[in-house]
Formats: sequence, structure tokens, C-alpha cells
Amino acid sequence: MLIDTYGRTATDLRVSLTDRCNLRCTYCMPEEGLQWLAKPDLLTDDEIVRMVRIAVTTLGITEVRFTGGEPLLRPGLVGIVERCAALGPRPRMSLTTNGIGLGRTAEALRGAGLDRVNVSLDTLRPDVFRALTRRKRHQDVLDGLAAARAAGLTPVKVNAVLMPGLNEDEAPDLLAWAVENDYELRFIEQMPLDAQHGWKREGMITAGDILESLRTRFDLTPEGEDARGSAPAERWLVDGGPARVGVIASVTRPFCRACDRTRLTADGQVRTCLFATEETDLRGHLRSGASDEEIAALWKRTMWGKKAGSGLDDPAFLQPERPMSAIGG
Repeated sequence: MLIDTYGRTATDLRVSLTDRCNLRCTYCMPEEGLQWLAKPDLLTDDEIVRMVRIAVTTLGITEVRFTGGEPLLRPGLVGIVERCAALGPRPRMSLTTNGIGLGRTAEALRGAGLDRVNVSLDTLRPDVFRALTRRKRHQDVLDGLAAARAAGLTPVKVNAVLMPGLNEDEAPDLLAWAVENDYELRFIEQMPLDAQHGWKREGMITAGDILESLRTRFDLTPEGEDARGSAPAERWLVDGGPARVGVIASVTRPFCRACDRTRLTADGQVRTCLFATEETDLRGHLRSGASDEEIAALWKRTMWGKKAGSGLDDPAFLQPERPMSAIGG
């Protein structure tokens, strides 16, 4: 088991498959993109499956989320999912994606064993989408969402970040659209994980701002902490249910005390937290001939040292050197 000194147990593994992305979201990276990891630095398909196998069969992981960058850019994605689905005990598997490409891969991913998807979509307006992402791919995302729903990758969750001066007024419209299309919407506070290090606490759209906006059109009933468990999103029933909306407030309402996550980057580094400033290299041990038992022991030692919180509420907080695309969402 992956236990830390604060009594938390990690059962949710986030596996980044690539740091590359086909969008250039303003809150993530500059328009020209980033210096991507070299191919030899990336874990191979076999190495990823081995890491997941160790995590599932030895370390008590029950949930595996494939992330990026954009994981649909990983050529071997369907095969990785299929091989991980064959593990025993079988982990529940999901994918965080920008949705571009889901239209042609949703059925194959479902057939391989993927259970559900989280799709990022910040706006219903094509012009705002282009301003936020610097790409004209809005319809591709909508098509990907529909394909995921049709393939049974449910519940289809939609992640939205609200940015000042761009889409901060869209919360009620996004929720109405999500309810109409049977998607579960989750708003995420903008986090200090951009490559440009341009994040500012002042002026960001907070959970309080989002809820205030939603309540101008909807009646929201909190589900409460018992229903939330270790989930990062606080959730509310919309107009009495069954539709729900969530808010992930990493900055203003940290949920660290119930965190159940461990992270593996595309180049084989274990991170105890999205905002960690330290990593443990598993790739090097893997490629130098370490046994499964040795890798598991190193993973355990790393998680034992997990800090109590992300430190976001500390005025001395230091943003990680790696941006979100290199860490894995």
C-alpha cells in the first residue's frame, strides 16, 4: 500500500503518456509551445504497463487515469489501455483529454477497456475557444464529447477553467448545456502550473465567484463531505438533481487532507503531489534492471514522505518548475 505519514492511502494513479499537446491554452503554455521531452526519455509502452502492473498488483492502486499533455497523441494508447484492462485485479480506467481525436477513437478505447473520459472545454463560443487555445478546433471537441457519450464512456465529465476577460460570464450557459447533453460539468480554478509562470492569485476566478454566478440561474444543493469522499470536486445537485455540478478549488478550498493520488510522469518520475517540487526517478531504476519489488519499495518510500498539503495557501509558495503539460493533469 502507498501510505504517507498523515494516514492517507494512495489508490488513484495518474499516468502521463506524453507532454505534447495540440492546443496552446493560455493558462498552460505559450503560443509557440514548449521544448518537448525527447522520445528516448519517455517511458515505452511496455514500461508504462509494467509500472501500472506493479501499482495495481503490489501497491493497492484501484483507479488509473491516463493524462498528458494530450494522451490521444500517444500512438500506443489503445494497446496500453487494453493491456492494463487485462490486469488482475482490474483497475477502473479513465482518460483526461482535450477531446480532439475522440471522435475517431472513442469506440476503440471503450472496446479496449476504458471506462470513462474527462474532456476539457472552457467555452461554448468558437471565437473564445480560439482565443483561449490558439486553435480552431471547437467543433472537434464537441464531436469528441458526443462520440464518447455514444460509445458508453460515461459519465462523460467536462472540465472548464474560467479566465478573466474571456469566459468568466459563461458558467450558467456551460451548466445549462451540460445538463441538456447529459455531461457532468466540473469547474476548475486556474492553478499556478503554467509554463510562463504568469499565474496571479489576484483577479483569478474563484470557486466563490463560480458558485455566485451559477446561483443566478440554478438552485444548488450541496451533496456534502460524505458523498465527496476523496474526490477533488465539491459537488452540488442542480435544481434538485439528478444532474450535478462540481467545483475543484485547489487554490481557495484545498482538499489535501483526503488526497488519494500518486503521479507518474511521461518520463518515469513519481510525484506525490501536483504541486510538488521534488520527484523520484523510477525510470532509471527500471532501465538499470531493478526488480518489481525494488521499484515498489522505492515508490512506497516516496509516498511516505508526502507533505501535508500543496502549500498553495502559504505566501511563500513556489510554483513547480514543470508545467502542467509535463506533470500530467
